[in-house]
Amino acid sequence: MIAAVLVLSSCAPTSGSGDEGRSGGVNMQEAADRADRILDETFSGIEPPVEWVHGESTEGSCDVSRRRAVTTVISEERRGSFLGVVEREWQRAGYRQVGVNASAQSPATYFETPDKFRVRLLIGGRGQAFFEVATPCVERSSVSKPLPRPGGAQHVGEPIPAPNVRDDFWSAGAS
Repeated sequence: MIAAVLVLSSCAPTSGSGDEGRSGGVNMQEAADRADRILDETFSGIEPPVEWVHGESTEGSCDVSRRRAVTTVISEERRGSFLGVVEREWQRAGYRQVGVNASAQSPATYFETPDKFRVRLLIGGRGQAFFEVATPCVERSSVSKPLPRPGGAQHVGEPIPAPNVRDDFWSAGAS
């Protein structure tokens, strides 16, 4: 867990006045919007598509984290494939892998975008996939909640449901 915090933590200023670590010209809302686009692009690259809900959106003093949880059941046999699909999508987008947790219980992969956003995919309890995008340190501003997706389940600010959507491919072999 400590490794995940260290890998996703990218907003600490380096020294001096505290402005050196900030990404110039971008505020927290713009960074949150970019994080949402990263997640949108990631999910559009997953075939067959999976169902998801927004996770908690959090704000630090100069950064934002956006989260999504997959509600499609991903069987134990398909979890490695799911991680591979996402890793290849991120590599194709020019992201750099910065870490891996090869745990059989809770595998995870960590990447960084060219503009210093940190992205993570973690397979948690019941095989549920959790995505997070952490922004670099940017100019402070107010941040709105992520927009609900058209036709999708709305769970912003609510507990995340357990995986409950079956898919012929991703759920194959799951009980």
